[in-house]
Amino acid sequence: MQSNSSFTLRQASICVLLALGSAQTSIAMAEETLPEYTFMDAIKTGKNLTSFRLRYENVNQDGLGPAGTSAANNALKDGEGLTLRSLIGWQTAPYQNFSFAAQMIDVAKFQDDYNDSTNGTLINSVSNQTSHAEYAKIVDPDYTGINQLYIDWTGIKNNRVRLGRQQINLDNVRFIGDIGFRQVMQVFDGVSLLNKTIPNTEVFVGHMERVKQITTETRDNGALEILNAKYRLSPTEFLVGYGYFSGFDDLGYGRGWFGNAAATGGVAQGKNGNINQNADQGNKILGLRLDGVHPFNPNLRALYTAEYAKQTDYSGGDSRIDAHYYKLGGGVGIDNFSLRADQELLSSNNGQYAFQTPFGTNHLFQGWVDKFLTTPVEGIQDSFVTATYKWGDFLFFADYHVLKSDERFNTVGGGFGNKYGTEWNTAVTYNVNPHLVTKLEYGKYTEDDHYTLLAAADTTAGNRGRIRDTEKLWLTVMYTF
Repeated sequence: MQSNSSFTLRQASICVLLALGSAQTSIAMAEETLPEYTFMDAIKTGKNLTSFRLRYENVNQDGLGPAGTSAANNALKDGEGLTLRSLIGWQTAPYQNFSFAAQMIDVAKFQDDYNDSTNGTLINSVSNQTSHAEYAKIVDPDYTGINQLYIDWTGIKNNRVRLGRQQINLDNVRFIGDIGFRQVMQVFDGVSLLNKTIPNTEVFVGHMERVKQITTETRDNGALEILNAKYRLSPTEFLVGYGYFSGFDDLGYGRGWFGNAAATGGVAQGKNGNINQNADQGNKILGLRLDGVHPFNPNLRALYTAEYAKQTDYSGGDSRIDAHYYKLGGGVGIDNFSLRADQELLSSNNGQYAFQTPFGTNHLFQGWVDKFLTTPVEGIQDSFVTATYKWGDFLFFADYHVLKSDERFNTVGGGFGNKYGTEWNTAVTYNVNPHLVTKLEYGKYTEDDHYTLLAAADTTAGNRGRIRDTEKLWLTVMYTF
């Protein structure tokens, strides 16, 4: 006769076997009835690329209207703009290793008392909206079109290939960025690869055939090759090497890069004989960046940046393109407060050309008032301090810049100077909820030495080249889905 313990053990074993069999049968039935994941499912589970941004901007700038316009001899009127940027788009979830993204953009002007700079030439002495030349500039044209349209392929682990029109933001967007502050963003047409195969390393490679600029102008007279390799030293510290090779011979910067030299036969000539407006802008930038936040404990951290880059001519670019760049700085963060000091140099090639960043988000550098979206031929040395404080859903920001030249420049009325001026900026951002953000920003640039390109220029033309006192105010409301 069997013992009770033996009988109980046998019963338990039988129950387990029956349970496993039942579970396997249930799994098999579930597998048989599980619906196939379709392309419609990929669409439904995708990512929203939709946002709306309403902005008011006011610009008060000293000086006269642009030369060659009806406003040439009149003081500039304040620029005032109220614009709405609508981005409407969607990216599907991966389907058989492919995902698709489309995003439309519409920028509408509700108040357009400003010069939006759209005549096909970007940010230089001849970029003016003729019908509004009496106003200060706000580079937010009205526009409707395709902002992004691309296909992603992720068929190889830790790799993403993207083909089509795309935003690109690398590092601190100093050299490659989408200029997202402006209502019309900068986007690129081409193919890119993001590789994360090597541990703690990201490699971004791109070939871009076209660039659509913030004035809505599309440049397609060359190509841009991008190489950016980032090694993560820690979760918050990075070492980056990069190379940016631009074969675009005309990005619209002409005089902005090479200046208005003395006229020969009624035409402004460059120092190497090229017409400055049409000088070939092909260039390459090679650089190395060390940047990070090093925590000592949860409440104390060090902030630091060390970066160097060299820019030279490339793909037939003008021989004057030869300059270097550095940024050095550091600071401290304590709880929700941070304070740092930095110096950035965009050097000059003996007053013929200065280091330029044609694909960067330049609004974020040398102050927000946008007096130096292109670097004057004498270069820029920007020494600045920055402070931030986070309090609940509020973020407070302030900085102060002392802006000098790398090479001495001519001043109006004769003589030389090396101090462009000073600028301070302040902002408060309030995150109402995860979708709604409001921001109030203010910037003021104060001129010091009266800059002019030509020696002894005490005429009206010389005074037009001055980098005038300017104040700007922005009020922004943005909703993101």
